[in-house]
Amino acid sequence: MEKKIAVIIGAGPAGLTTAYELLKRTNIKPIILEQSNYMGGLSRTINYKGNRIDIGGHRFFSKSDRVMDWWLEILPMEEVKSNTTQINYQNKSHHFDTTNAVLDPEKTDKVMLLRGRKSRIYFMRQFFDYPISLSVDTLSKLGPIRSVKIGLSYIYQTLFPLKPENTLEEFFTNRFGKELYNTFFKSYTEKVWGLPCNKISSAWGAQRVKGLSIMKAITHALKKIFTQTTNFKQKEIETSLIEQFLYPKHGPGQMWEEVARIVKELGGEIIINHKVSKLKTKDNNIVQVEAKHINTGETLSFDSSIVVSSMPIKNLVNILDCTVPGNIKEISDGLIYRDFITVGLLVNELKIKENNSSSINKLITDNWIYIQEADVNIGRLQIFNNWSPYMVSDKNKVWLGLEYFCNKGDNIWNLSDNEMINLAKTELAKIDIIETSAVEDATVIRVPKTYPAYFGSYDNFDELRHYLDNFANLFLVGRNGMHKYNNQDHSMLTSMVVVDNLVNGIKSKDNIWEVNTEMEYHEEKK
Repeated sequence: MEKKIAVIIGAGPAGLTTAYELLKRTNIKPIILEQSNYMGGLSRTINYKGNRIDIGGHRFFSKSDRVMDWWLEILPMEEVKSNTTQINYQNKSHHFDTTNAVLDPEKTDKVMLLRGRKSRIYFMRQFFDYPISLSVDTLSKLGPIRSVKIGLSYIYQTLFPLKPENTLEEFFTNRFGKELYNTFFKSYTEKVWGLPCNKISSAWGAQRVKGLSIMKAITHALKKIFTQTTNFKQKEIETSLIEQFLYPKHGPGQMWEEVARIVKELGGEIIINHKVSKLKTKDNNIVQVEAKHINTGETLSFDSSIVVSSMPIKNLVNILDCTVPGNIKEISDGLIYRDFITVGLLVNELKIKENNSSSINKLITDNWIYIQEADVNIGRLQIFNNWSPYMVSDKNKVWLGLEYFCNKGDNIWNLSDNEMINLAKTELAKIDIIETSAVEDATVIRVPKTYPAYFGSYDNFDELRHYLDNFANLFLVGRNGMHKYNNQDHSMLTSMVVVDNLVNGIKSKDNIWEVNTEMEYHEEKK
């Protein structure tokens, strides 16, 4: 009997997870087609002269035991100095085989580090807690008049919520009050999306913010005063409040490079530098996939029993060889994406210091900082030293990632690399984070279609989804594959559910789309 072939489009977390699961659990051979020469998609790691960049920041934690166990199977965890080989959470325990899982990152590269989570907001040239809370420190920085307005606005909104809740502005206002929304959410969110919040669907908030509110943040702060935990499988905590996470020694790309190695070792194929150019259809199935080499134009063809796609839906619809109904094509063409630029800056030191830190140059301990200042374009600032000390080649230096949200072809995107670097240096100096003279080196990375947008034709997305679901052997996974603002672990779970369905003969695809629709999970990040 001829072996079934699964053609997987994209070597990001969703594609590589699909291949790994198929090889472990079925007799189906995966062939991954990747248009670049790197593994991990948006979760890759860029190595610039020994300094590593994590595009957008990827904290490795999940409310899913399945994902946590999967990660630790690939990269075991470093030694935890609490003399324990288990993790306890919500009356459950996760046990480690100490011969494999208790590792010293100084002696091995294939290891997960246990890292502390810290993010803050930089606003009015000072730091505020993230997520924002009505703490004494926050109120003192905001001043008495604004603080009273925030409190009264929040009480009013609690008593008289906006209904129906259609826009992102209404979503934020209902949870934080109009005054706090205008202070901390409006300008930053519009910087991210390049669009007013009243033009963005509330579905984005439901996807990314979910259950978080002022009361939950305050409750968490009070609990923190009286309790401590070393539990990082923290199912009971809103994800924006999680304070520990796992992280590969050399960044997220290390995880996916290792998975790719295992996939090939188990008999899967990964074909790089090939862009899928045509999907041939017959009787509501994808029967053949064509891909062209991005440099030579040489075409490869693969007969497909199964097709798993994480490519942007807009691109997928454009390469179907069948006649796509006009309304479906219109929805597909109307999908919008937000693009992204990271500027890596290597600096001698920061002007902002951590007063109680014993680290080199009193380096602040934030993983990343949300830049709320309206007079600069920068949206977020990563400090890669604090993701993993192994991300920077010289531990006496500070390795920064400045994140800019833009649209391909706009003024920011069209800046040359030198202009982009100068903008980054100038803006950080303007808001008193560095001196421009402290910058020793820099690089620029441009990433198109980073964020699927919840505007444009998104309101009619379900029509497009159901049309594509009718192709019986086509499975959409991952962030761009589903036009859904998924995190890395959600993308993995969509792939795991696809393989579950194949193993169990489940034809419906509804459970794939239900991943990350529950109100329990959130991480406000990239």
